[in-house]
Amino acid sequence: MRHGQDDPRGQQATEAEQRLAAICGLDDPVRRRLYEYVSSRGEPVGRDQAAAATGIGRPLAAYHLDRLVRLGLLTAGYQRMSGRQGPGAGRPAKVYARSQTEFAVTLPPREYELAARLLVEAVEADPTGSARARLRLAARQHGAELGRTAQAAKTAQAAKTAQAAKVGQVGQVAKVGQAAEAERADIAAQGEALGRGRVGEVMRAALAAHGFEPVADDDGCLSLRNCPFHRLAVRHRDVVCAMNLALLEGIVAGIGAGQELRPDLDPAPRRCCVVVRAAGGVGSNPPGAS
Repeated sequence: MRHGQDDPRGQQATEAEQRLAAICGLDDPVRRRLYEYVSSRGEPVGRDQAAAATGIGRPLAAYHLDRLVRLGLLTAGYQRMSGRQGPGAGRPAKVYARSQTEFAVTLPPREYELAARLLVEAVEADPTGSARARLRLAARQHGAELGRTAQAAKTAQAAKTAQAAKVGQVGQVAKVGQAAEAERADIAAQGEALGRGRVGEVMRAALAAHGFEPVADDDGCLSLRNCPFHRLAVRHRDVVCAMNLALLEGIVAGIGAGQELRPDLDPAPRRCCVVVRAAGGVGSNPPGAS
């Protein structure tokens, strides 16, 4: 039999090739910068905007953006950038957004998600609720370790920079500072939006390191644009969201910010079910509520 559409082995091979092609497509540094920029935006991005943000010409940006669409990493649509409607509003422009399709490749093949689904189903099946309680406890403990690690990394980086300055390594300090300046400025701005300075910085850094994509909202909440557990949460929302909340509570405890930051369950479309608020903020729930 030929490996074709009716052959499961052929279909699996094709899907694996598509996943590999998509990931390999980001090997190009220009294409990767465009993908990262579009992914960081909360709204669709036009070609001119993407080109300006990444410092390349519009034709080159258009080529790579369309290539990312063909790879399945972005989606494309059309909208009027002026916001006006009717005659004189201009032609709709092509805009791009991150695809909701997930791509993962493991060599040799692994089925970690299958194992996670089985474990979650076992937790759900426990009629006593003790399995859920133990899961939340484990999540808080692991989160606390992540928080302590993030705090230690922040302290070590500050000490390294101070030491370099102390011994007069001006060039090294400048190089390190320039490479990380944009990242630090972004983290500091969003930490200040929470009104808690350094702990806000460390919290955002810890979340970003694990794929949550934190971003400060207009009301000062730290929203998480990506849920690392999305596919599990769709199938097992109650268990996974409670676990996620406990994990973030643990991170807050690990960085020593229990009096300053409060994770809350606040589900909304196209983002994680948890937000991080300043402790005592309006609409916050008691830590640990699930």
